[in-house]
Amino acid sequence: MRHRHTRPSRKPSWFAKAALLDRSDVGRRPSLAAGYALVASSLLFLFVGAYALLLSAFVPHTGVWKERPLTTTWGGGGGGGGQVLDVLARDTHYKYLAIMLVPAGTGFVIANWVGWQYYRNS
Repeated sequence: MRHRHTRPSRKPSWFAKAALLDRSDVGRRPSLAAGYALVASSLLFLFVGAYALLLSAFVPHTGVWKERPLTTTWGGGGGGGGQVLDVLARDTHYKYLAIMLVPAGTGFVIANWVGWQYYRNS
């Protein structure tokens, strides 16, 4: 068996290609303020959700974060409507919807992946 002489490739390595791709995105990166805003909004969502799911059953009603009076019939005819955090504390069904979507979504994703594997390997 004859061995073929190989010469170095003239194509750039995948390291060089990745470096070129990384440099091309410099102008389109989000700003630092956008990152801080994302982190702050995520933490606010986490704290409000933790209060609604875990802490609201153990603390008294707060009276914090009052709603503006609504003039439509949906809001009770402009009668104040209560406080948002207290409404979350009194709710007994829908505050658990977000937390229950995690295992339901995980089960759906796993079942979808298994079905895709059966399809690909049949």
